[in-house]
Amino acid sequence: MASFDIVNKVDHQTLDNAVNTAKKEISTRFDFKDSKTEIDLDKKGLIIHITTESEMRITAVVKIIIERMIKQGIDPKALDMSKEEYQSGALMKKELPVREGLEKEIAKKIVKEIKDLDLKVQVAIMDDQVRVTAKKIDDLQKVIAFCRQKQDAWSIPLQFVNMKS
Repeated sequence: MASFDIVNKVDHQTLDNAVNTAKKEISTRFDFKDSKTEIDLDKKGLIIHITTESEMRITAVVKIIIERMIKQGIDPKALDMSKEEYQSGALMKKELPVREGLEKEIAKKIVKEIKDLDLKVQVAIMDDQVRVTAKKIDDLQKVIAFCRQKQDAWSIPLQFVNMKS
């Protein structure tokens, strides 16, 4: 039986590289000269902390981080943009959590939509990933193609790993 796993993983070192290059770019940009702009990556909690003077600068920093993530090959949909920035004294702060793993609701939605394809595949949720098993590799390839199309609707970056035949 052939199988593969559907996961949402972010390479921590690549993310760290993207944040560091964003820091370097901000330190050299003229519009950030003499500003108190800081970017920190909490590696354990996978949260990017942004601190600066205004909402406009926060928006610019987020844009720079997204550009650097794209250049490093990280899908920007991994960032949870739902948290609003907040005032902390004279500075504005924003937290950007990095989503890793599949949430239960999204995993259930993926399983349901794969089962609705009427292919001869078995789909199971295993912790924070979805395993797809079938007798034919062609069926698995159809599932991968379907998941790549639906990735935007699910608003989460997906990777397909552990392909076994």
